[in-house]
Amino acid sequence: MCGIAGWWIPGGAPRERLERQALAMTARLLHRGPDDGGVWSDEVSGIALAQRRLAIIDLSPAGHQPMHSACGRYTAVFNGEIYNHLDLRARLAAEGSAPAWRGHSDTETLVACIAAWGLESALKACIGMFALALWDRRERSLALARDRLGEKPLYYGWQGEALLFGSELKALKAYEGFRPDVDRDALTLLLRHNCVPAPYSIYRGIAKLRPGHVLRLQAGGPREAEPQPYWRYNDVVAAGMAEPFFGSEQEAVDALEAQIAESVRAQMLADVPLGAFLSGGIDSSTIVALMQKQSSRPVKTFTIGFGEDGYDEAKHAKAVAAHLGTEHTELYVRPEDALAVIPKLPGMFCEPFADSSQIPTYLVSQLARRHVTVALSGDAGDELFGGYNRYLAARRVWERMQRLPSFVRHAAAGALRAVPPATWDRWYESARVLLPKRMHVSTPGDKAQKLAGVLTLSSGQQFFHQLTSQWSDPEHLVHGAAEPTTLLTDPQAWPQTDSLEHWMMAMDAQAYMADDILVKVDRAAMANSLETRVPLLDPRVVSLAWRMPLHLKIRDGQGKWLLRQVLYRHVPKELIERPKQGFGVPLDSWLRGPLRDWAESLLDEGRLRREGYLRHAPIRRVWQEHLSGKRNWQHQLWNVLMFQAWLGAEQGETA
Repeated sequence: MCGIAGWWIPGGAPRERLERQALAMTARLLHRGPDDGGVWSDEVSGIALAQRRLAIIDLSPAGHQPMHSACGRYTAVFNGEIYNHLDLRARLAAEGSAPAWRGHSDTETLVACIAAWGLESALKACIGMFALALWDRRERSLALARDRLGEKPLYYGWQGEALLFGSELKALKAYEGFRPDVDRDALTLLLRHNCVPAPYSIYRGIAKLRPGHVLRLQAGGPREAEPQPYWRYNDVVAAGMAEPFFGSEQEAVDALEAQIAESVRAQMLADVPLGAFLSGGIDSSTIVALMQKQSSRPVKTFTIGFGEDGYDEAKHAKAVAAHLGTEHTELYVRPEDALAVIPKLPGMFCEPFADSSQIPTYLVSQLARRHVTVALSGDAGDELFGGYNRYLAARRVWERMQRLPSFVRHAAAGALRAVPPATWDRWYESARVLLPKRMHVSTPGDKAQKLAGVLTLSSGQQFFHQLTSQWSDPEHLVHGAAEPTTLLTDPQAWPQTDSLEHWMMAMDAQAYMADDILVKVDRAAMANSLETRVPLLDPRVVSLAWRMPLHLKIRDGQGKWLLRQVLYRHVPKELIERPKQGFGVPLDSWLRGPLRDWAESLLDEGRLRREGYLRHAPIRRVWQEHLSGKRNWQHQLWNVLMFQAWLGAEQGETA
C-alpha cells in the first residue's frame, strides 16, 4: 500500500524542477507510505513519478519505487496489492516471458506482465486493488489506471501546462501553480450523497478516475482524452443474469464458501502482521471465520464500542471472537475520543466527505494499527448479497405501495411526517416485544421519515434515488449551481437486471460503495498507515454473487440469506441474529449537546452569507428543527457541516 503522485509537462522541464515538485507532492502523502520514498524523472519528456511506500510484500530495497521494467520501456508507480501475483509469475515463466527477478514484490510482477502482455491485458489478469501511473518511454505516453471496484483512489487534472495526478487531492494541491476553485455543481452532489462521486471532485478541472478505467495521454495528442473501461460492473451483472447458478441450495453455499475462502487465503499473504476488523455482523464474522479456519494461530481481530444504546456492537463482536478463538482487542470509546477526531476530518479526506461512520472507522483503524499493518474487512456483503433495508423495502413496501391510490399515499406521507422521529422511537420501543423478529429495526423514527419521502414517487428508480439522497433538492441550497449527471440519473448507464432489488444492488455497488464506503475506509485507514483489504471484492466473488438468483439473497423478509448459510457453518446462528445497525455514532444527540457550539459557529447566518456558497435560510431552518427535537436532521446537517469545516480549513482557519 502506498501513495503515488506525479506531474507531466509535455514540452519538457528541468530535472531539478520536476523532482522537487514531485517530492513536494508525495510529502503530503507520508501517512500512506512512511517506510520509503522515491522519485524518477525524464526532463526531455517532462515527466516525474514519485511514491511513498508502506512496505507489505518484499520489505527489501527490491520493492523500491518508481520501478522500471527489465526491458527499460516502462516506469511505474503503484499503490495497492496484486493478490495473484505469484500465479502471474508462474504464467510468465511458462510462457518464457519472465525476467530475472530482482525480488518478490507484486509491483515487479505487474511491470513484467505489462511488458509481456500490454497494459489492458495485464490489468485484466490481475486480481487486486490498485492505482497505477505508467510511463511508456517508447510511445512517450502516460497511462493512469484504477482497480475494478475502486478500492484505491486516483485524482488527475490539468493545471495550466501541467497534468497532475495523485492518490489524494492534497498531493495535487502541493503543486506550486494549483488553483483551488470550488466546483459549486459538485457541491450539490455532496449535499445529496454525503460524498462527491466520481468522476467529479470538489475542485473544478480535477477529476477522479472511475473504477475499472484507464486514461491514456500521449505527447502531441489531445489533452482531454476520455478514460476507457477495461472492465465494466454492468457486464458482470449481465453475465450473471444470462448464466445463473442452477445447482441446489447446498451446492450454492458450498460454491460461495469455497470462493470466499480462496479470496481470504490470497489476501492473507503479507510480510507484516495482519488482522481483521470484527463488528460481530454477518460480513466481518464470515471473513474472520474463514481466516481463522485457514490459520494455525489465532487471528488478530479488532473492534470498538460505544456506551450509547443502539450504537454498540462490541459485545456481539466479543462473543463471535470468543467462539472462533481469535486474539481479540476491543476498545470502548468515550464521546470525547470520538469528538477529538472531528477536527482531523477535513485534512484526512482532503475534499468534503460526510459519512459520519468515518469517525468510528478512523478509531478502529487507529486501534488495529497498534498491532498490525494490514487488516481485512467485510465490506461489500450488503451490495452483493442484498443486505440493506432498502432492498427489503423494495418488495415489502414499494410493490404494495403502488397498489394504493395516489391520494391515499399522499395522505399517509403527511401523517408520517406529522409525528417526530423521537415519538416514533418511543412508540416502537413500547410495541417491540409484540412484533415478530423480522420487524425489529434500528432508528424506526428515521425510517418512518424516509418512508414518508418515497410514498408519493412513481417509479422504483425514483424510490431508490430518494432513499439514497440526503437533501432532495440540493440545487436550492447552493448559489449558482446545477446538479451534474451521475450514474443514478443517467438511464444509459444503468444495469439490465431481473428485478428492482438486483438493480438497486448493482447501483449501490457502483455508486454508494465505490464513492462512499471505499473512500471512507481508504482515507481513515491510510491516515493511520494501515492497509485494508476486502476479500468480498475479489472479482471472482463478485461474478459468483451475480450468478446467484435473488431468492438465495433475500428470503423471508431478510437479506444475505446465502452469506448467512456460509457463516452458520462456523458461528452459531444465535450469536448473529439481531436487527441490522450501521457502524455509526450518536450524531443526533451530539449535535444538540457537545457539538452544538461548533456546529452553530459553522452554520452562523453571517458566515454563510460571507462565504457565498450556501443559502442560509433553509439550512438555519433545519438546524433549528433539529435542536428543538422536532426532526432528526443529523445526516443533512452533517454534510453541510463537513463542507463548512473543510472550507474553513481551506481558508486557513484553525479547528
